[in-house]
Formats: sequence, structure tokens, C-alpha cells
Amino acid sequence: MTGSFQRSKHQAPAITGSYQSLHQQQVLLMLLTCVMMLFGTAVVDGKPPNIVFIVADDLGWNDVGFHNPTMITPNIDKLANMGVKLNQSYVQPVCSPSRHAFMTGYYPWKAGLQHMVIWDDQNVCSPLNLTFLSEHLQTAGYATHAIGKWHLGFCSWNCTPQYRGFDSFYGYLNGRSDYYTHTEQGFLDFRDGYNVVWDQAGQYSTHLYAEKAESIISKHNVCQPLFLYLPYQSVHEPLQVPPEYEALYPNVKTPDRRTFSGMVTALDAAIGRVISALQKKGLYDDTMFFFTPDNGGWVTQGGNNWPLRGSKITIWEGGTRVASFISGPRLKKTGYTYNGLFHAVDWHSTILSAAGLKSDPHLDSIDQWEAMQHGQEGPRTEFIYNLDDVEPATQGHAGIRVGDYKLLAGNVGMYNGWYPPDEVYTEGNIQRLDVDMNTGNLSYYKLFNLKDDPYEYTNLADVMPDKVRELVERMEKYHAQMVPAKNPPSSPGANPKYFGNVWSPGWCKEPMT
Repeated sequence: MTGSFQRSKHQAPAITGSYQSLHQQQVLLMLLTCVMMLFGTAVVDGKPPNIVFIVADDLGWNDVGFHNPTMITPNIDKLANMGVKLNQSYVQPVCSPSRHAFMTGYYPWKAGLQHMVIWDDQNVCSPLNLTFLSEHLQTAGYATHAIGKWHLGFCSWNCTPQYRGFDSFYGYLNGRSDYYTHTEQGFLDFRDGYNVVWDQAGQYSTHLYAEKAESIISKHNVCQPLFLYLPYQSVHEPLQVPPEYEALYPNVKTPDRRTFSGMVTALDAAIGRVISALQKKGLYDDTMFFFTPDNGGWVTQGGNNWPLRGSKITIWEGGTRVASFISGPRLKKTGYTYNGLFHAVDWHSTILSAAGLKSDPHLDSIDQWEAMQHGQEGPRTEFIYNLDDVEPATQGHAGIRVGDYKLLAGNVGMYNGWYPPDEVYTEGNIQRLDVDMNTGNLSYYKLFNLKDDPYEYTNLADVMPDKVRELVERMEKYHAQMVPAKNPPSSPGANPKYFGNVWSPGWCKEPMT
């Protein structure tokens, strides 16, 4: 990375030029808004909107009611139906890379985060010289709060939420946690700010996150815009849910799918509680909601992407194309489906734009707020699915989308088939199923026309060699910008036994760069 982003995280973010002027204007507008509120005068257009950014973990294309009516998600569906559904919204195939893209606006393969995820004991985090979305909003006067799963690295305190633009954090730092014990590998991973939460064992995390959101909203100063980042634990495995939610799906025959479906509805209920809290506080009418999963559903853990091909961990459409939407009063056109290409990096600039801020023009992120707001044609024409040279690259070596065409190169990993819902899928039988299914030509290059073949049934590589060469050359230009994957071995110093049996930061001086 070069340019203005080469700075220490110990320094405050610099505010210069037009950004500084815009920031000053927003502060004055907030002061004016508060004065007018005291006199009972409503102000909407002049005040930055409140922002709720919801990230659902491992939620598949077929796991929401607005794609699959058998799923009970009334709150999600209402927001989606009254807003703008993103029909071609893409993320990375696993958790950490997508979250990095959301926060920084940079492709993860430009930061060395393209190979799988940041594991519990790796001295890696999203690079400290990059400015997070939360930092930009905090600098512009927003109250910023994060609730849920971090998974962007924590070996150094500098990697953690309150050093990266959040006023508060409530949740866990790793990529996985038990919903009731709040432990991972037998060690506690639950924090309220810098403090370890010891007294919530037995309480379902999704409920706890809803309670925390309600508390933050109820105490919020209405004269200040609110940024609430909700990277929910749901619906990542382990498959756990209170029985009353699972009981809502008596017709689902597969136990894992039934539990998973209950988890989706519990997530929806938590979102409903956030909506109610905003309404009670008088904030709802000027709140923008942004919703995305971090990757597709994991077919061996109850998730489902039908009729898309593949699963989480792959760069098939089922691993990367997700059910996203935006909703709220600042949209000029609503109740429609946006068909423009949208990538995980674009959330960064698009959310900033919705807040009245401009992003760095050197980012990979493209501001799509204007196009979405008015129902215009989207500005993105291409993106990279992933670039990963580490062997074995189980999430796929490389993939690119240009217009209607998608090219995959190298190993695409497991989960190569199409998986209908409510069937038993295990790591063992997946391979047999994929052999039985018509998976097509699994040659080194795989080319698909996603406009005509959105489910990736027909590999065109052999009949369109010129298009393959064109996309290979285009992808090689991106590959020249790639940072080698940061995949260090486990660090013994990360062992929670050195921190009172709690997963804790502070065991590396600086994360790997």
C-alpha cells in the first residue's frame, strides 16, 4: 500500500482539504440540528443519517425469506422489500477477507489476507496502516459501536475494535464461539470493551447482542449520528438455538437444517429488536440499514445456496454471491432490485457516501450510493473473486468477473456441486455427490456466461479460447498487485493459559506485515 495510508495507527487520522471542510460543516449541522430539536423542529436532510450495518455470518442465498418463502425472516424481508435488493452482490468466500474488505475498501489479496481466515493464534490482522470505515465515521462525528464477531485479528491491542474507530465493542474476537458458553477450544472469548465478560454463561449470544444494541440505542445522544456495526455471530456453526425457534420448522426433516433455520429466525428476531429500539428512541425514521452476509452458506453446516453452485469456502457463486440489501429514508427510489455488480469492498465507499462523506479515490471500493439511491445503472464492470497462490488453496486459486463473464483458474476446492435444501451433506458424502452430479469440465480454466448461465452449469473454456485469454491477461494485471498471503504458523504465546484462560490481545508487539 502506498500514499496517505502509510501511517502509524498510534496517530490520529489526518483530516485535510475538502474532507476537513466537510467535517466542519457536519459538526455545525449537528449543532444546529440539536438546537432545532430543542424547539421541536424536525431536521432530516441536513443531518447525517444513522447507519446500521448488519453482517450475517455464513448466511446462504437460499436462507432468507425474500429468496425462499419457507424461511421465517419477517424483519429482514420487510427491510429488503421496502428498500433496494442487491441481485449481484459479492463477497469473499470466507469471513476475515470479507470483513477486511467492508472496513478498508481494499481487496484482501492486496493485504495478504486472501488465504482462508485469521486463525485464533496467528499474529496477523487487517493492516494497521489502513483506515477503517468506523474511523472515518468517528472522525466525522458519529457515535460508533460494534456488537458481535470481530475476526479481523487481535494479537495486538492495536488490531482490536476500540483502536480501530469504535467507541465500544461487545462480543468476541475470534472467528468462532459457542453461543451459550462463549468459549472457543475451551477458553472464554467474550468482552465488553476491554473487560472480560464472565457472567453470561448459559445466555444465548444472539439475545445478548440484541440487549446490548437496545441499551446503546436507548442511551444514545440524539444530537449525534449513530453508526451501529452488527457483525452477528449468527448463523455460523456450532448449530445452536433455543428450542422455540427450531420448533417453528416442523416440516424440515434434516436436523442440522432445522436447527440452522431456527438460528436464522433468531437472528431475524434480534434485528427486529434493533428496529423497535430505534423506533422507541425516535431514530428509526432517519436510519439507513445496510445488510450483507460475509460469505455464502456452508452446506455441511445447515446453510444453503440453492440454486447457486457451491458453498462457503469456494469461489463458485454459492460461496460468493449473497443476499444483500439497503433500506431507509434517504433512498429516492425503493422497492426494486438493483442489478449492478457490487463487491464487498464497495460497502466502504457506499456507506461513507450515504453519510455525506467522500472516500479515498485510490481504494478498490466504488461508491454506488448515487446509483442505488436513484435506481441508475451501476458503475462497477468487473471485480476479482480471489487471488490465492498458497497450496493447497482450498478456496480457489483465482477468479475474475468482467461484464457477464466469469473465469476461474486452478483448484476450486471442494463443494463443486449444487445442493438442494433439507438434505444431509457431510464432508464424506459431498465428494461422492459431486462425482455423481454433472459438474462439467473441471479443467484448469473454467469460463461461464453468468447472464445466460447464472448457476454455472456450462464451462465455455474450450469453445471460447479468445475470451479465456482475454480474462487471463486481465487477471494477470491484478496478480501483479497481489501481496503474498500472510499465513504464519501458530504462535505459542497466543495460548489463553497465559491470560487467565481467556483469548486476549497483547501477545505480539506488532502483527505480521
